[in-house]
Amino acid sequence: MTLRTLRLATLVSLTFPGAAFAQAPATVAADAERRIEAGLRQVVTWRRDFHQHPELGMQETRTSKIIADHLRSLGLEVQVGVPGAPTAVVGVLKGAKPGRVVGLRADMDGLPVTEQVDLPFKSTARAMWNGAETGVMHACGHDNHMAILLGAATALAGMKDQLPGTVKFIFQPAEEGPGGAEPMVKAGVLKNPNVDAVFGLHVFPFPAGQIVYRAGPLMASADEFTITITGRQTHGAVPWGGVDPIVIGAQIVTAFQSIVARQVNIAEAPAVVTVGKFAGGNRSNIIPDSVELVGTIRAFDEGERAKIRERVRAIATNYAAASGATAKVEFGLGYPVTKNDPALTERMVPTLKRVAGEAQVKVGALTGTAEDFSYFQQDVPGLFFFLGVTPPSQDASKAALNHSPLFFADETALPVGVRALTHLTIDYLFGPATAR
Repeated sequence: MTLRTLRLATLVSLTFPGAAFAQAPATVAADAERRIEAGLRQVVTWRRDFHQHPELGMQETRTSKIIADHLRSLGLEVQVGVPGAPTAVVGVLKGAKPGRVVGLRADMDGLPVTEQVDLPFKSTARAMWNGAETGVMHACGHDNHMAILLGAATALAGMKDQLPGTVKFIFQPAEEGPGGAEPMVKAGVLKNPNVDAVFGLHVFPFPAGQIVYRAGPLMASADEFTITITGRQTHGAVPWGGVDPIVIGAQIVTAFQSIVARQVNIAEAPAVVTVGKFAGGNRSNIIPDSVELVGTIRAFDEGERAKIRERVRAIATNYAAASGATAKVEFGLGYPVTKNDPALTERMVPTLKRVAGEAQVKVGALTGTAEDFSYFQQDVPGLFFFLGVTPPSQDASKAALNHSPLFFADETALPVGVRALTHLTIDYLFGPATAR
């Protein structure tokens, strides 16, 4: 793809008819546009390099070095690694004038997926995952996120003398697990100076260049649970001689269906309880000593999320006890609800419409997928949105979803992402002091 093609395919006019820049002076916004356009070729180069060399969560050493080296070359203060997130990178850009602080976040990790898309820069990376060798792929599009944020950092760093305030560029490891946002927040990434608002995006199989947002809850919370049911092993022909954990497990799985159906106020917000793994036994004529259930809970309300966890624990332990068995319930990786600050969202939507074109900005539906960007939003107002990456020639409703080995991102969306993060930043920094 040539730079000329990128220009023709993606650049839109700086204003709509009859509309002015929401916050930043026109001269500042125009300068941002020039700098963004000048860096688009490098954004594509970064994206392809990251795509070809993905790394799993907390192993993003090559990726981290590339990012840190470039941020240093821009004159930013750079920190690599925090407790619990050794590959994290944070770059701080201080404007020439005092003002508020914006955080911009991109995630860095790939997935244990073997790529099936035929690209010149296709990933052939391999790694160990759960004791077995696997392919590694940016199947969730984090390669795009990093390239977009580097593009925004480059443009904004060139405008340092015009900016009021500070920008923190947050490159976070392990979004896919074990989670890099929470340790970064605990380590103070949003402090010193204190971030006033944080922005992030995620590529998704919407039409390329489309921006989809939602005020309030956007993405679900995610909790993993593991339940170990211990009975007493016996011969399959003599079930009364033991305690059958398989039957008990089946009863528990069935009982879980009543949680959402009868105990959650789905008129307020939907929820899901799914058991994705049921393992135990090794012969047809042996009732095993124990079985393991592994599943996930998704919710859009933190109160309902807590209630569902309590009901999962109560059902498992009580059903097991009633049958003479025991159930050990453990909750693992958990991400809160990704919830956009309503006031901040309302304040920044005009910027998104100016960047992508009013017809290309949509209010989206709730999605059951989860994001640990939610940890940043728990501390400061945040806005997280989707960027479409499905080529115009393809029906977006039939495009491969994130996490698929066939996931594909159209690079014509990259400039829209760079423009969105850059203009959200300058509009917020130049905006009214009371704006959120």
